[in-house]
Amino acid sequence: MSVPETRPIVLVLTALPVEYAAVRPYIEGRKERVHPNGTRVEVGSLPGSPWQVAVSELGVGAERAAALATRLIEWLKPEAVFFTGVAGSLKDDIPLGDVVVGTQVYDIHGGKQTDEGFKVRPKALPSSHALEQAARSAARDLADVRVHFAPIATGDVVLADSGSDIARHIETHYNDAGAIEMEGSGAANAAHLSGHLDALVVRGVSDRANARKAQADAGGSQQRAAAHAASVTVAVLRKHLPRGRSADSEEDPQGRHDGDHIDFRGGVFHGTVVGKRTGTR
Repeated sequence: MSVPETRPIVLVLTALPVEYAAVRPYIEGRKERVHPNGTRVEVGSLPGSPWQVAVSELGVGAERAAALATRLIEWLKPEAVFFTGVAGSLKDDIPLGDVVVGTQVYDIHGGKQTDEGFKVRPKALPSSHALEQAARSAARDLADVRVHFAPIATGDVVLADSGSDIARHIETHYNDAGAIEMEGSGAANAAHLSGHLDALVVRGVSDRANARKAQADAGGSQQRAAAHAASVTVAVLRKHLPRGRSADSEEDPQGRHDGDHIDFRGGVFHGTVVGKRTGTR
Protein backbone atom coordinates (compact mmCIF):
# COMPACT_ATOMS: atom_id res chain seq x y z
CA MET A 1 0.00 0.00 0.00
CA SER A 2 1.37 3.43 -0.90
CA VAL A 3 1.88 5.99 1.85
CA PRO A 4 -0.43 9.02 1.46
CA GLU A 5 1.31 12.24 0.46
CA THR A 6 1.55 14.49 3.53
CA ARG A 7 3.59 17.37 2.14
CA PRO A 8 1.83 20.75 2.34
CA ILE A 9 0.16 21.90 -0.83
CA VAL A 10 0.00 25.20 -2.68
CA LEU A 11 -2.49 25.99 -5.44
CA VAL A 12 -1.27 27.78 -8.56
CA LEU A 13 -4.13 28.98 -10.76
CA THR A 14 -3.94 30.15 -14.37
CA ALA A 15 -6.50 31.32 -16.91
CA LEU A 16 -4.87 30.64 -20.29
CA PRO A 17 -3.08 27.66 -21.85
CA VAL A 18 0.09 29.75 -22.29
CA GLU A 19 0.10 30.50 -18.55
CA TYR A 20 -0.47 26.88 -17.60
CA ALA A 21 2.27 25.74 -19.97
CA ALA A 22 4.73 28.12 -18.31
CA VAL A 23 4.15 26.71 -14.81
CA ARG A 24 3.89 23.02 -15.67
CA PRO A 25 7.58 22.20 -16.39
CA TYR A 26 8.61 23.26 -12.88
CA ILE A 27 6.48 20.54 -11.28
CA GLU A 28 7.96 17.05 -11.07
CA GLY A 29 6.07 13.77 -10.85
CA ARG A 30 2.83 15.32 -12.03
CA LYS A 31 -0.37 13.34 -11.56
CA GLU A 32 -3.76 14.50 -12.71
CA ARG A 33 -6.56 14.64 -10.16
CA VAL A 34 -10.20 15.28 -11.00
CA HIS A 35 -12.70 16.92 -8.67
CA PRO A 36 -16.10 15.16 -8.52
CA ASN A 37 -17.55 18.09 -10.48
CA GLY A 38 -14.93 17.77 -13.19
CA THR A 39 -12.36 20.47 -12.41
CA ARG A 40 -8.86 19.13 -13.08
CA VAL A 41 -5.50 19.79 -11.48
CA GLU A 42 -2.04 18.35 -11.91
CA VAL A 43 -0.23 17.75 -8.63
CA GLY A 44 3.48 17.18 -8.17
CA SER A 45 6.52 18.31 -6.22
CA LEU A 46 8.50 21.52 -6.61
CA PRO A 47 12.23 20.77 -6.41
CA GLY A 48 14.10 22.95 -3.96
CA SER A 49 11.02 23.46 -1.80
CA PRO A 50 8.89 21.52 0.70
CA TRP A 51 5.76 22.05 -1.39
CA GLN A 52 3.42 19.96 -3.42
CA VAL A 53 2.06 22.16 -6.19
CA ALA A 54 -1.39 21.78 -7.72
CA VAL A 55 -1.78 23.72 -10.97
CA SER A 56 -5.06 24.32 -12.75
CA GLU A 57 -6.20 26.16 -15.88
CA LEU A 58 -9.54 27.76 -15.04
CA GLY A 59 -10.40 29.88 -18.06
CA VAL A 60 -11.06 33.61 -18.26
CA GLY A 61 -12.95 35.92 -15.90
CA ALA A 62 -13.08 36.91 -12.24
CA GLU A 63 -16.46 35.31 -11.51
CA ARG A 64 -15.34 31.98 -12.95
CA ALA A 65 -12.03 32.23 -11.10
CA ALA A 66 -13.80 32.87 -7.79
CA ALA A 67 -16.16 29.91 -8.17
CA LEU A 68 -13.53 27.40 -9.28
CA ALA A 69 -10.89 28.64 -6.84
CA THR A 70 -13.39 28.17 -4.01
CA ARG A 71 -14.07 24.62 -5.21
CA LEU A 72 -10.36 23.75 -5.35
CA ILE A 73 -9.59 25.37 -1.99
CA GLU A 74 -12.31 23.36 -0.28
CA TRP A 75 -11.10 20.17 -1.97
CA LEU A 76 -7.32 20.42 -1.70
CA LYS A 77 -6.99 22.48 1.52
CA PRO A 78 -3.91 24.40 0.31
CA GLU A 79 -1.83 26.67 2.51
CA ALA A 80 -1.45 29.28 -0.23
CA VAL A 81 -3.04 30.31 -3.53
CA PHE A 82 -1.35 32.05 -6.45
CA PHE A 83 -2.91 33.41 -9.60
CA THR A 84 -0.13 33.48 -12.17
CA GLY A 85 -0.17 34.72 -15.74
CA VAL A 86 -0.13 37.73 -18.04
CA ALA A 87 -1.45 41.27 -17.78
CA GLY A 88 -1.46 44.66 -19.45
CA SER A 89 0.80 47.37 -18.07
CA LEU A 90 -0.75 50.58 -16.78
CA LYS A 91 2.54 52.41 -16.20
CA ASP A 92 5.18 53.71 -18.58
CA ASP A 93 7.97 52.38 -16.37
CA ILE A 94 6.62 48.79 -16.38
CA PRO A 95 7.57 47.50 -19.84
CA LEU A 96 6.80 44.23 -21.59
CA GLY A 97 8.40 41.25 -19.92
CA ASP A 98 8.50 42.78 -16.44
CA VAL A 99 6.51 41.17 -13.63
CA VAL A 100 4.04 42.87 -11.30
CA VAL A 101 3.45 41.30 -7.89
CA GLY A 102 0.14 42.57 -6.54
CA THR A 103 0.39 44.33 -3.19
CA GLN A 104 -3.39 44.43 -3.35
CA VAL A 105 -6.04 43.62 -5.92
CA TYR A 106 -8.76 46.03 -7.07
CA ASP A 107 -12.16 45.06 -8.42
CA ILE A 108 -12.62 48.01 -10.75
CA HIS A 109 -16.33 47.49 -11.45
CA GLY A 110 -17.64 48.14 -7.95
CA GLY A 111 -19.92 51.16 -7.74
CA LYS A 112 -23.37 52.65 -8.12
CA GLN A 113 -24.87 54.31 -11.19
CA THR A 114 -26.93 57.36 -10.21
CA ASP A 115 -28.50 60.28 -12.05
CA GLU A 116 -25.41 62.21 -11.02
CA GLY A 117 -23.14 59.67 -12.69
CA PHE A 118 -21.21 56.60 -11.63
CA LYS A 119 -20.09 56.64 -8.01
CA VAL A 120 -17.20 54.30 -7.36
CA ARG A 121 -17.32 51.93 -4.41
CA PRO A 122 -13.76 50.61 -4.34
CA LYS A 123 -13.19 46.98 -3.47
CA ALA A 124 -9.65 45.99 -2.62
CA LEU A 125 -8.06 42.94 -1.04
CA PRO A 126 -4.51 43.09 0.31
CA SER A 127 -2.08 40.37 -0.64
CA SER A 128 -0.56 38.04 1.94
CA HIS A 129 2.17 39.86 3.85
CA ALA A 130 4.21 36.67 4.15
CA LEU A 131 4.03 35.96 0.41
CA GLU A 132 4.76 39.56 -0.50
CA GLN A 133 7.83 39.52 1.76
CA ALA A 134 8.97 36.23 0.19
CA ALA A 135 8.49 37.81 -3.25
CA ARG A 136 10.56 40.86 -2.31
CA SER A 137 13.34 38.58 -1.07
CA ALA A 138 13.15 36.39 -4.17
CA ALA A 139 13.17 39.40 -6.51
CA ARG A 140 16.57 40.48 -5.18
CA ASP A 141 18.05 37.19 -6.39
CA LEU A 142 16.53 37.25 -9.89
CA ALA A 143 18.97 38.49 -12.46
CA ASP A 144 16.88 38.07 -15.61
CA VAL A 145 13.45 39.33 -14.51
CA ARG A 146 12.57 42.78 -13.19
CA VAL A 147 9.83 42.73 -10.55
CA HIS A 148 7.53 45.58 -9.49
CA PHE A 149 5.33 45.69 -6.40
CA ALA A 150 2.09 47.54 -7.01
CA PRO A 151 -1.69 47.10 -6.86
CA ILE A 152 -3.24 45.10 -9.71
CA ALA A 153 -6.60 46.02 -11.23
CA THR A 154 -9.07 43.27 -12.16
CA GLY A 155 -11.88 43.85 -14.61
CA ASP A 156 -13.97 41.71 -16.91
CA VAL A 157 -12.62 43.55 -19.91
CA VAL A 158 -9.68 43.22 -22.30
CA LEU A 159 -8.23 46.72 -22.30
CA ALA A 160 -6.86 47.52 -25.77
CA ASP A 161 -7.62 51.25 -25.93
CA SER A 162 -5.78 53.60 -23.57
CA GLY A 163 -8.22 56.40 -24.46
CA SER A 164 -11.39 54.43 -23.63
CA ASP A 165 -13.88 55.22 -20.87
CA ILE A 166 -12.69 52.24 -18.83
CA ALA A 167 -9.06 53.38 -19.13
CA ARG A 168 -10.04 56.84 -17.87
CA HIS A 169 -12.04 55.20 -15.07
CA ILE A 170 -8.96 53.28 -13.93
CA GLU A 171 -6.71 56.34 -14.19
CA THR A 172 -9.17 58.42 -12.15
CA HIS A 173 -9.98 55.95 -9.39
CA TYR A 174 -7.18 53.35 -9.36
CA ASN A 175 -4.22 55.36 -10.58
CA ASP A 176 -1.64 53.51 -8.46
CA ALA A 177 -2.40 50.18 -10.20
CA GLY A 178 0.57 48.79 -12.11
CA ALA A 179 -1.28 46.29 -14.30
CA ILE A 180 -4.73 45.15 -15.37
CA GLU A 181 -5.98 41.58 -15.75
CA MET A 182 -9.20 39.60 -15.50
CA GLU A 183 -9.07 36.99 -12.71
CA GLY A 184 -7.04 38.17 -9.72
CA SER A 185 -9.83 39.63 -7.62
CA GLY A 186 -11.88 36.44 -8.00
CA ALA A 187 -9.08 34.21 -6.73
CA ALA A 188 -8.12 36.67 -3.98
CA ASN A 189 -11.71 36.88 -2.79
CA ALA A 190 -12.05 33.08 -2.72
CA ALA A 191 -8.91 32.86 -0.59
CA HIS A 192 -10.12 35.64 1.70
CA LEU A 193 -13.52 34.06 2.29
CA SER A 194 -11.98 30.65 2.99
CA GLY A 195 -10.27 31.96 6.14
CA HIS A 196 -6.60 32.43 6.89
CA LEU A 197 -5.24 31.54 3.48
CA ASP A 198 -2.23 33.26 1.93
CA ALA A 199 -2.84 34.57 -1.58
CA LEU A 200 -0.78 36.42 -4.17
CA VAL A 201 -1.33 37.56 -7.77
CA VAL A 202 1.76 37.46 -10.00
CA ARG A 203 1.48 38.87 -13.51
CA GLY A 204 3.95 39.19 -16.35
CA VAL A 205 3.38 42.17 -18.64
CA SER A 206 2.49 41.07 -22.17
CA ASP A 207 1.08 44.34 -23.54
CA ARG A 208 0.60 48.02 -22.80
CA ALA A 209 -3.22 47.81 -22.52
CA ASN A 210 -3.50 49.90 -25.69
CA ALA A 211 -4.24 49.53 -29.38
CA ARG A 212 -0.94 47.69 -29.97
CA LYS A 213 -1.99 44.73 -27.80
CA ALA A 214 -2.65 42.43 -30.80
CA GLN A 215 0.72 43.31 -32.28
CA ALA A 216 2.49 42.55 -29.00
CA ASP A 217 0.68 39.23 -28.61
CA ALA A 218 1.56 38.22 -32.18
CA GLY A 219 5.23 38.88 -31.40
CA GLY A 220 5.32 36.29 -28.61
CA SER A 221 4.93 38.68 -25.70
CA GLN A 222 2.43 36.44 -23.91
CA GLN A 223 4.81 33.46 -23.85
CA ARG A 224 7.63 35.62 -22.49
CA ALA A 225 5.42 37.30 -19.88
CA ALA A 226 3.91 34.00 -18.75
CA ALA A 227 7.38 32.45 -18.43
CA HIS A 228 8.60 35.35 -16.30
CA ALA A 229 5.52 35.23 -14.06
CA ALA A 230 5.97 31.48 -13.58
CA SER A 231 9.66 31.89 -12.69
CA VAL A 232 8.81 34.54 -10.08
CA THR A 233 6.06 32.36 -8.61
CA VAL A 234 8.47 29.44 -8.27
CA ALA A 235 11.14 31.69 -6.73
CA VAL A 236 8.60 32.88 -4.15
CA LEU A 237 7.67 29.29 -3.25
CA ARG A 238 11.32 28.40 -2.75
CA LYS A 239 11.55 31.27 -0.25
CA HIS A 240 8.20 30.82 1.49
CA LEU A 241 7.91 28.01 4.02
CA PRO A 242 4.82 26.14 5.19
CA ARG A 243 3.16 27.17 8.42
CA GLY A 244 5.05 26.16 11.53
CA ARG A 245 8.41 26.18 9.77
CA SER A 246 11.04 28.87 9.62
CA ALA A 247 14.47 29.23 8.10
CA ASP A 248 16.07 28.56 11.51
CA SER A 249 13.57 26.00 12.79
CA GLU A 250 15.93 23.01 12.81
CA GLU A 251 18.18 24.36 15.52
CA ASP A 252 18.64 27.73 17.20
CA PRO A 253 21.95 29.27 18.36
CA GLN A 254 21.44 27.90 21.89
CA GLY A 255 21.34 24.33 20.62
CA ARG A 256 17.64 23.78 21.28
CA HIS A 257 15.76 21.76 18.67
CA ASP A 258 12.44 22.80 17.24
CA GLY A 259 9.51 20.44 17.68
CA ASP A 260 8.38 18.32 20.63
CA HIS A 261 11.12 18.17 23.24
CA ILE A 262 11.88 18.53 26.95
CA ASP A 263 14.91 20.52 28.04
CA PHE A 264 16.30 19.13 31.30
CA ARG A 265 19.29 21.42 31.50
CA GLY A 266 19.52 23.19 34.86
CA GLY A 267 16.89 20.96 36.49
CA VAL A 268 16.24 17.52 37.89
CA PHE A 269 13.49 15.18 36.70
CA HIS A 270 12.42 12.15 38.75
CA GLY A 271 10.62 9.53 36.64
CA THR A 272 10.75 7.61 33.40
CA VAL A 273 11.47 9.31 30.10
CA VAL A 274 10.60 7.65 26.79
CA GLY A 275 11.87 9.24 23.62
CA LYS A 276 13.84 8.75 20.46
CA ARG A 277 17.34 9.69 19.47
CA THR A 278 17.35 12.20 16.61
CA GLY A 279 21.04 12.95 16.27
CA THR A 280 24.49 12.79 17.82
CA ARG A 281 26.70 15.31 19.56
